[in-house]
Amino acid sequence: MSRRSAGFVNTWAEVQRAQQRQVEAERRRRREEDRLARDYERRAAQGHREYRQAEARRRTEELDARVAELQGLLAEGCRAPAFRAASLMRVAEVPPFDPGGLAWPVRMPDQNQYRPQGGAWTAGRRAQAEAEARARFEHDWYQAQAAEAQRQQQLAALQREYEQRAEAQRSEVQRYNAGVSEAAAGVGRGEPELVVEYFSTALYASGAWPDGFPRRLAAAFDPAARQLVLNWELPGYDVVPEAKAVRYIPAQDQDKETARPVTQRRALYREVLAQSVLLVLHQLFAADEHGTLDSVALNGFVDAPDPATGRQTHIFLATVMARRADFTGFRLEQVDATSCLTEALRGQLATRPDQLTAVRPGRRPEEVGGQVVTHGEGGEEPDLYAMDPIEFESLVADLFRAMGMRAVTTQRSNDGGVDVDALDPAPIRGGKIVVQVKRYRNTVPPTAVRDLYGTVQDAGANKGVLVTTSGFGPGSHTFARGKPLELIEGGALVDLLHRHGLRGRLGEGGRPAPAPAGPEGAAAAPADHNVLGLMWSGTVALDVCALVCAGNRVLSDDHFVFFNNPRTPDGSVRTVSASAPDRAAVGVSFDTLPPGADRLVLVAAVDPETNPDADLSGFTDACIRLLDASLNDLGRLDVSDGRAGETALVLGSFRRRTNGDWDFVLGGKGYTGGLEELVRDYGIEVE
Repeated sequence: MSRRSAGFVNTWAEVQRAQQRQVEAERRRRREEDRLARDYERRAAQGHREYRQAEARRRTEELDARVAELQGLLAEGCRAPAFRAASLMRVAEVPPFDPGGLAWPVRMPDQNQYRPQGGAWTAGRRAQAEAEARARFEHDWYQAQAAEAQRQQQLAALQREYEQRAEAQRSEVQRYNAGVSEAAAGVGRGEPELVVEYFSTALYASGAWPDGFPRRLAAAFDPAARQLVLNWELPGYDVVPEAKAVRYIPAQDQDKETARPVTQRRALYREVLAQSVLLVLHQLFAADEHGTLDSVALNGFVDAPDPATGRQTHIFLATVMARRADFTGFRLEQVDATSCLTEALRGQLATRPDQLTAVRPGRRPEEVGGQVVTHGEGGEEPDLYAMDPIEFESLVADLFRAMGMRAVTTQRSNDGGVDVDALDPAPIRGGKIVVQVKRYRNTVPPTAVRDLYGTVQDAGANKGVLVTTSGFGPGSHTFARGKPLELIEGGALVDLLHRHGLRGRLGEGGRPAPAPAGPEGAAAAPADHNVLGLMWSGTVALDVCALVCAGNRVLSDDHFVFFNNPRTPDGSVRTVSASAPDRAAVGVSFDTLPPGADRLVLVAAVDPETNPDADLSGFTDACIRLLDASLNDLGRLDVSDGRAGETALVLGSFRRRTNGDWDFVLGGKGYTGGLEELVRDYGIEVE
């Protein structure tokens, strides 16, 4: 009994020990999991702290770098090469002649490869086989000779075309360089307008100005005193960072900025203004390769609200009159900018520029008596619509110069369709750019884009840019796609001007003016619409219709344009008279299609009254011609032929892309039940 009890106790004890081991193992597992979780959280917290601390250090380094850039503005600017008129010169970079596949002569057949074919057991059969082999050889030889003659003709034509294009490019470069040389000679003669344009270009071409520095000026030249009188915009107080450092506070998990002491910030801003004035003087005198300037009268201003009236105005913070003989002897890399300006040059600099305490400006451009040239000037945004055409072209040239390019406006005549000549100095993407300027209120017609492309080819330019105050339609964008053309609409132009320190607005609202209303309150047909003309072979008479859809559903019955409904409610799609060789046509203004529409479907159906027994087997060799508003051919889109038994056909659909452009997708689905069956697929109920 005792043994059995002992055995039972032992068994029970072993079970208990096993359970205890499991419990302890589970506890160890949980403790290990808790430890790992705590380690992970600690590492995560440490990683988060390290990341935030690194970000704080990075922001502090950026602040230090910005301050260092401002402190070294003058020294860095003096190291930049001086502007020269020769930098505007171009080199005719004519690529070598590339004949492509035409460089290789046509391979002539080898008579040894033409052997008699088949078994020739008799003399007669052998003679016949040999004659057949000679005939094959002679046929292939004459074919090769004809192909070689055609190759040589094509090669000669390609060579002539290349030589004409190369000569046109060389002539254009020579014409441009002659214009630059003549302008430089005019600067040497002291012609006021050319002098101002030349030195304005020198300031705009400089890469010494940090980001955020404005570039606006008004200037005039006094030829009697050989003095350039200039108002130049200076940076505002916010150019100096308000924060001195950034520190991460782990307990609050947030960054804390250490403010820059007011006295330090004010002193640095005053130093930046002095450096800016001296750098402008340095750039002007350094660019004066003809010795045109004896002196420069410079007034530096900021555009800000007048503390007394609250109205936006020019507040002059610095003024100086510097003579060449005095200035060129300075070693600007080593001077204290404020002392140099106020003591050595006896100029004036606001003692509290941060509070807009003004100085009395010296001689102003409007006091010279001649024409004052302004670039981005004006107390308020100038209306681009109301701007003089020549001033508008100059503003566009200023924009290209502010973007780091070399740009000059062309002469009023014999400009070859070019308003601004620009050169992008970038080694890979750069090159010659021809710019046309259209100060329009209505949409620019596609013909202007086509003309620009011809100018790009004639001038041998790398790129053509069309700048307008209005906009472009889909016909223009369709033609420009894949070509070295860039279209800049009014809104984008204003954005570019503001981004590069220049000014301009489009009318009172700052956007392109709306198109005038048509008769009886209906919307007038847009200036830039397309005509979709359909041409085909065969005698079958067809009705060509259009459906304005969202997906595969027409927007409404009124958006199904056919013989009984010739236009949509907004007039964006309408039937129009066809012009030969088209046999039917539809007018479309893609820009004014309803926002909810993402496709325009074109269909064709047999006219049941004219051809009651016909089908689409006679609908062949068809295509859609894409025309602009002046019926100029922009391109052709092939469509599927009709099939026997079918009486209606989906020709294709224009589909809106995410970027606003439209692509054509070929159709081809046919219907035996005519137009009624087709439109049911698009959600139209036919009674």
